[in-house]
Amino acid sequence: MTTAFVIHPSIYATTHSQAPEYLDYQLSEACNLGKAIDLEIIAAETIKLHRAVPGAFFTLGILNRLSDTIAQKSPDLVIINHTLTPVQQRNLEKKWDVKVLDRTALILEIFGARAQTKEGALQVELAALNYQKSRLVRSWTHLERQRGSLGFVGGPGESQIELDRRMIRQRMKVIREKLEKVKNTRALQRKNRQAFPFPTVALVGYTNAGKSTLFNKLTHSDVLVQDQLFATLDPTMRAVRLPHGKPFILSDTVGFISDLPHELVNAFHATLEEVIETDVLLHVQDISNPFHVEQAKAVNEVLHALGVNVGEKNKVLTLYNKADLLEKKDYLTLKNKIARRDDLLLVSALQLDTPQVLTKISSFLALQHRVHKIFIPHDQGAERAWLHRNTYIQKEIETKKGHWVTTHVPSDKLTYLIKKQLIHPKC
Repeated sequence: MTTAFVIHPSIYATTHSQAPEYLDYQLSEACNLGKAIDLEIIAAETIKLHRAVPGAFFTLGILNRLSDTIAQKSPDLVIINHTLTPVQQRNLEKKWDVKVLDRTALILEIFGARAQTKEGALQVELAALNYQKSRLVRSWTHLERQRGSLGFVGGPGESQIELDRRMIRQRMKVIREKLEKVKNTRALQRKNRQAFPFPTVALVGYTNAGKSTLFNKLTHSDVLVQDQLFATLDPTMRAVRLPHGKPFILSDTVGFISDLPHELVNAFHATLEEVIETDVLLHVQDISNPFHVEQAKAVNEVLHALGVNVGEKNKVLTLYNKADLLEKKDYLTLKNKIARRDDLLLVSALQLDTPQVLTKISSFLALQHRVHKIFIPHDQGAERAWLHRNTYIQKEIETKKGHWVTTHVPSDKLTYLIKKQLIHPKC
């Protein structure tokens, strides 16, 4: 097994918090990233810096101290939990005589190992090529697929392939053309879905927050669920029925992480357009994590980079997940605190109250449309069935002469109701 020494640089000017607990959490997350591709973490350390040195990132004193540790531990590679410039990476490798990976390369390696579909593999390859083109000489082995990943880590039996910038540009052009076709296909699929009354809801959240478990509970599916970072990479979509019978499309997306490489955000833009175009976002947060606020901020930063307005009214429904891991006192305090919040739910994916979540989703979808109280006589069963298929029923009362239906009507469905004289044109 490949061994690694993980270093988390905490820079005063850019770090959200210098609290020891938060630094420990960041170091632990970096170690888990390494473990996600089966690295054996033999040492880990947090280094506090006032600023990064342009040439080798660390000051000379820190470099020498780390050199002693590396000589003693003899790791196969060193992971720096920060973005390095090509010059910094090259100088560190010369200084320590060991392969060095920065945070971007590590996450790319994980994504390369996780991608299961052709589209996902193309997106990861594009991101890796974009990262690679600024590096002078690096290993690039995934084209032969001798491993399941990108080859930044290296290993026995892998060949070394040097790609000059011209070859990289050519390959990136080919990939972009293929992904453009994917984008057009997705746009056509969205257009076809819009022809039917199927709203869309997307699960978003920090990696390992429990999105896939929630997805499986709500859809009765068996999407891969593992207690590891980035277990889900390729998006999955399923149809789910609301309490009143109206279906919607639920999608499970890749988990986000703090400082997600911009190469990946750009490369996965085609896939994440499902998030951009969705009617409602279910933001899943691991409420048992003491740093869930920082995780939520990281998710919102990525959504903002994608062009999603998280501040839009009735757009984001937050699910505080893993409530079963809270102490009883903390659980009751939090439950009382959010009792009057319409945009928050306290849940446990393992013990999910599915009707409660679906009812809340229905309310969020309904709030996006105008409310109408419509009378349907008993002899207009077809119109009543149409309402159930095409609108969001809030309440229905049966009388001797028919049904009074209080419903939220999408703007593109008003014409039919006016034509049937069920509502007045001026309503």
